[in-house]
Amino acid sequence: MLQSRFRFQINKQLDNRLARVGTITTPHGEIKTPAFIAVGTKATVKALTVEQIKSTGAQAVLSNAYHLYLQPGTETIRQAGGLAKFMNWDGPTFTDSGGFQVLSLGVGYKKTLALDTTSNESSQVMAHKSKRLASVDDNGVSFKSHIDGSKHLFTPELSMQIQHDIGADIIFAFDECTSIMHPLSYQIEALDRTHAWAVRCLKEHKKLNKSSSSYQALYGVVQGAHYQELRVQAAKFMAGLDFDGYGIGGAIEKANLAKILQWVNNHLPANKPRHLLGLSEPDDIFIGIENGADTFDCVAPARVARNGSIYTYDGRISIRKNIYANDFSKPAEECNCYTCSNYTKAYLNHLFRAGERLAATLATIHNEYFIVHLVDEIRKSILEDRFDVFKKDWLKRYYQKN
Repeated sequence: MLQSRFRFQINKQLDNRLARVGTITTPHGEIKTPAFIAVGTKATVKALTVEQIKSTGAQAVLSNAYHLYLQPGTETIRQAGGLAKFMNWDGPTFTDSGGFQVLSLGVGYKKTLALDTTSNESSQVMAHKSKRLASVDDNGVSFKSHIDGSKHLFTPELSMQIQHDIGADIIFAFDECTSIMHPLSYQIEALDRTHAWAVRCLKEHKKLNKSSSSYQALYGVVQGAHYQELRVQAAKFMAGLDFDGYGIGGAIEKANLAKILQWVNNHLPANKPRHLLGLSEPDDIFIGIENGADTFDCVAPARVARNGSIYTYDGRISIRKNIYANDFSKPAEECNCYTCSNYTKAYLNHLFRAGERLAATLATIHNEYFIVHLVDEIRKSILEDRFDVFKKDWLKRYYQKN
């Protein structure tokens, strides 16, 4: 018997703005929103055990259907009892459809949300066709595995089948994610394709959900790059379909983030959750929440941690620098994560310089904790009617010039 345990409740709205505090209920527990969703692309947050990611306060994790399809294969995950059991995570789970991977394979797109057209040429963003591993048509995406070169075809129906086998609580419709370097003519073509795929995904999803023992929520993905007319068209189209929530995707210039979220969220149903794909820089987080994002994810906290960048309340620092070699203070004052409670800047500096694997683990614990708890504090500030003051004070300190 299918257990429909997905719902979204709004607990507080911020003034007359789009920001709100809510609760998403899933078969594996609740997510207090707004919330940062930790990214465990291949059923693991890189360098961390599940117990360590739990210690950061993360409420949910997001894995990627494309990567799990290739390795270890969805049949293995299905036999294990689904993604949560496979990775020993007892909370809510998401899977991204792999649409972004289609873009990165197909055009060589830089893996960043805030693509700056003023400093990047098209040739820096989109690879020559001879070097691309994927091609797109109305049926789906043909691609070569980045692991072994084997050939595959992703269709909307297959994406739904894969994500149902993986068994995440929240899944995303298969979409074509364009680069803002694509011309308007192609943006229109890709958006039409994404909308046709959304209808196919929804049809397949409903069929699969009927035979499932646990309800999976499907989010439609709103594309349209940086064009207002396309974003509004996409939001209205997705709002007219029976999705459980919505993902806001695509390459978005940092300067346009607030406007794009307003274009989209003013037309999406207010009673359904909105997930912003690929967001984690502190100023972007404030913008995202203020303009209606309920949840969001990004690999950046873990990725920059592995490269030796540490978030502090006074800005991001490179812990590899000589000035930290004999600095025995906490990596980030006022932080209560496991790393900051037990280790010093000097020790992290040593680990990175010595090439020790523990460096990535300790830095990642801290960065994930830092971002998760920043969002927790923003949620609290909305509930206590002090969001504007908190935002001003927090950002002033973080981005101050040292």
